Amino acid sequence: MKALRWAAAAAMGVALLVALGAAAAAYAIYADRSHPRVATHVVIDRGSTFAEVARELASLGIISNVATFRVLARLRGDEAAVRAGEYRFNARSTQSQVLDALVTGGAQVATWVTIPEGFTAAQIAWRLQAAGAGQAPAALHFFMTQHVVVDGRRSKNLEGFLFPSTYLLPLGASPDQVAAPMIAQFFAELPRDAGARARALHVTLPQAVTVASLVEREAKSEADRPRIAEVIYNRLRLGMPLQVDAAIEYALPRHKNQLSFADLKIDSPYNTYEHSGLPPTPIANPGRPSMEAALHPSKGDDLYYVYCGNGRHVFATTLAEHQANVARCLGS
Repeated sequence: MKALRWAAAAAMGVALLVALGAAAAAYAIYADRSHPRVATHVVIDRGSTFAEVARELASLGIISNVATFRVLARLRGDEAAVRAGEYRFNARSTQSQVLDALVTGGAQVATWVTIPEGFTAAQIAWRLQAAGAGQAPAALHFFMTQHVVVDGRRSKNLEGFLFPSTYLLPLGASPDQVAAPMIAQFFAELPRDAGARARALHVTLPQAVTVASLVEREAKSEADRPRIAEVIYNRLRLGMPLQVDAAIEYALPRHKNQLSFADLKIDSPYNTYEHSGLPPTPIANPGRPSMEAALHPSKGDDLYYVYCGNGRHVFATTLAEHQANVARCLGS
């Protein structure tokens, strides 16, 4: 009998401890408002695990207990639902409120936006709107009416100078707020000798950016970038039309996978079949590899190239050689 009483007492003790633990956890999750002591910002990087998020919140004093916060997320099934970005949490928020804000974006003040290499200003504007970082029409208007000064030369607009990268941008950002870090990154990525390299190639630095944009839209492999740049410079030197399809695509109201003969006749300064020389502006925003190719083209006499599949172009110095390549690569 004594053994039974001890067992019963032990069971009651365990149950009491469990109840006290549950009560403490519930208090920490739903009632404890001791954290954060003041309004606090936190940046959650893309790809962060929930454990990393919880530890960061605790290190900043936004939550008081990592374990209970993780248990709450697991019970709700919210561990994978946290959005990356920057958040502002008000003082005296419960852990439950903090998790709600992370999942719904209710306390989010900035978001990560990735701008791929080769995006046009218009594509960037719509990417920004989709992410909640401003309105596309206003952003595009700003991009196409503002300018930068590069190596003493004023650009016609911002096309080509909005550097492709990943940015943390304010929600509802104004056009200048989104353009400023992209332009700053362009100048940060620009090689120190870029101006001298452009002059050695007999172009201005903004024109070299235009060459880089053509390379960006035409090349499909890293190895081809310098050789495509070589073809462009060789044609410029000889006064030959560049005949770059991507430049015509830029002038069209909608993207087309394949240009028609009518497209090759459109009346536009971006029609590099009808007009010799470079287009009046870049046709996209190039990344660092294309800029490097435009400033350091291959050395040779190539004047033609055609895409031959598997991500590679083939190059030629004569029209006859090029026509043979076209027949082989395109089956025509």
